[in-house]
Amino acid sequence: MTKMFSTSRLLAVVFSFALLVGCTNQQATPDSTNQNNEEMRFSKRFTNADFYTDGVFNEDVAMKAMREMLAFYGVPWTPFMEENFWVADFGLGDFENVGMGGIFWVNNAEHGYFAHGIYLLPGQMIPEHAHVPTEHPAKFETWKVVHGWAYNFSEVGEPTPNPPAIPASHGPVRSQHFVIQKPGEILHLKEVGTFHFLKAGPEGAIIEEWANYHDNAGLRFTSNAQL
Repeated sequence: MTKMFSTSRLLAVVFSFALLVGCTNQQATPDSTNQNNEEMRFSKRFTNADFYTDGVFNEDVAMKAMREMLAFYGVPWTPFMEENFWVADFGLGDFENVGMGGIFWVNNAEHGYFAHGIYLLPGQMIPEHAHVPTEHPAKFETWKVVHGWAYNFSEVGEPTPNPPAIPASHGPVRSQHFVIQKPGEILHLKEVGTFHFLKAGPEGAIIEEWANYHDNAGLRFTSNAQL
């Protein structure tokens, strides 16, 4: 009788422990999914009605939208970002579709290197542009998508079928070849001095860029965009 009671009690303890572990794992699943970003899709859309007041670009609202996307993807907001993060609509008045958030982690002319964070809201594109030599060599870039995904456009290569629509505020582009760049993928500028741009997919895009020194004097747009 004692033996049976002990065995039953042991089974009960084992069952309780298994149930506890199962509950713990069940509770941890969302957290691990968030950390791995396997199921996270930032789908909130903003419109120009959010970003403009009487036709004037409201940088505070644009900054808030960027911070909301960063928070969703678990990107911490640091004191350095508070001081150096910027947003731009490039004077086109269409931040919903053409614009970006950015931060220069470093831009060192003496040693010739550059690191840049690029932040695009869902569907947003950077104006098409190229980099030409100044007193510094023309900028050569490499991009890595961290969260979301992006269309990576280049004027080098045959036109790719079924491109996404280019906003009317931007106008025609020279870059007709594109690939879809996903998280973890690294792509390089195809040729120095050629036109290119990035356009976020429907869940936005957070991208790291590395290059030689960036000189604004060497920046050339195909649209009426300006810094």
